[in-house]
Amino acid sequence: MLHEQFDFLIIGSGLAGLYSAFEASKYGSVAIVTKSKLDVSNSYYAQGGIAAVTDSEDNPQLHLEDTLTAGRGLCDYTPVDILVNEGPDRIKDLINLGMQFDTENGELSLALEGGHHKRRVLHAGGDSTGKELVRFLIQKVLNTSSITIFENQMVYELLVEEQKCLGAKSFNLNDNSNLCIQAKSTLLTLGGASAVYQRTTNPETTVGDGIALAYNAGAEITDMEFIQFHPSSFYSKDGHTFLISEAVRGEGAHLVNSKGERFMPKIHELAELAPRDIVARSIFNEMQKYGDKYVTLSLKHLDSEKLKNRFPSIYAKCKKSGADFFDQIPIAPAAHYTVGGIKTDNKGKTNINNLYACGEIASTGVMGANRLASNSLLECLVFGKRAIQHAQKNTSITPSKTNQEGISVDNNLSSLFLNHVNEIAKAMNTKVGIVRTAQHLQEVLDLLEEIKSKFPFKTNEYFSIRMQNLLSVCYLITSAALARKESRGGHYREDFNTENEDFLAHSVQQLNKELTFVPVEIKSE
Repeated sequence: MLHEQFDFLIIGSGLAGLYSAFEASKYGSVAIVTKSKLDVSNSYYAQGGIAAVTDSEDNPQLHLEDTLTAGRGLCDYTPVDILVNEGPDRIKDLINLGMQFDTENGELSLALEGGHHKRRVLHAGGDSTGKELVRFLIQKVLNTSSITIFENQMVYELLVEEQKCLGAKSFNLNDNSNLCIQAKSTLLTLGGASAVYQRTTNPETTVGDGIALAYNAGAEITDMEFIQFHPSSFYSKDGHTFLISEAVRGEGAHLVNSKGERFMPKIHELAELAPRDIVARSIFNEMQKYGDKYVTLSLKHLDSEKLKNRFPSIYAKCKKSGADFFDQIPIAPAAHYTVGGIKTDNKGKTNINNLYACGEIASTGVMGANRLASNSLLECLVFGKRAIQHAQKNTSITPSKTNQEGISVDNNLSSLFLNHVNEIAKAMNTKVGIVRTAQHLQEVLDLLEEIKSKFPFKTNEYFSIRMQNLLSVCYLITSAALARKESRGGHYREDFNTENEDFLAHSVQQLNKELTFVPVEIKSE
């Protein structure tokens, strides 16, 4: 096993990881450990943009109100206040570093997205904001000599002793090598868990293993029942999908059912720009009503040339997939964003000393029950900076006494593992999806238990670890969904179909402890 030491260990290479690594490089040596390549992450695929107040007609208070409204009563006030007030400064920092956002007549070009009452969403490359941001920061990271990158690494264990994180162990599947990195501070930025679902907008690597890592180490995990389903994901018979950004609806696209009727205006005053949970559920209901696999997004009443320039990559993907971008695009909801995650405070700290989490993997209290569109990239910047500001105060590396054994691969377990992955993904999609019931949730918990009892787990073995992580993540989502006997935001129970004030609280799960609910933090007068 190779042993390395750094001041900062950043696990994950999305926007939160890259930005935090660049920020951390001002204070010491940094290791970025990433599961595949540096540019494979949810951030890279984020099309819409990044929400922040940059216009004189807008103000942080309005952004705060939109965020709280979308969060359905479950946002903690202080982190939202921090997000909207520090967000504009983080945007300025990026622009000062040389990041080019799209402009119009010399001013920042601002888009409108669902749930926002003002145009405040900055974008880059039209509909490739995440990609442009990630590419920009990858260049910064590659040009910084104090940052070392370790690719194709599956981190399988956090080194935690006496409630303090000392680093992590990882495995490289390409050359079967083991790596142990010890660090003064460890930051988890591995993204969410939406790829545990069969139908998802996420890269296949986004299966919540960072959440499982933290859970196994004793971290508190919160609000895992809230999975955001993106309303408009491209539908094809073969399952191939990609995101049709909410900004397309922001430009005036209509949602139309198989009878050729627009259905959103009669459901919500914001019609197609209602919060995502409402749009996704409305689409789901239309599909159920007529036995359809999809609805369509109609753009034929809009300016085709303007749309082509605004959404070049979506236009190209539709064309390649045989859909007419200017007429009707077939869409259906898909698992998109993990609203809950590892519980952190306003400085990105977990309940384990020297362990931080940032980005989609974290639950800062900002998102509530339903993330407001384009707040996610902003959260990466605001809380990434805050985490590093705190982490740089950790001054010593404590040598780990943990067993230094590595792991190996038993390829005989490969096909069994993949079969179970597909079986679980299908069950999550159909029974822990947009609409849930106690019976369906219990059936999934029973399936997870059955797989756990039958799988031939081996100690320190690659597929066994991945199987255990997947079972843990799906258990966290499903058991939290079963415990929350109400419907709110990204969690809808057919058997408890209204909001219940008794559940104005965050679900908290911890290894070997019962699930509990803790109150939401409201504004102190």
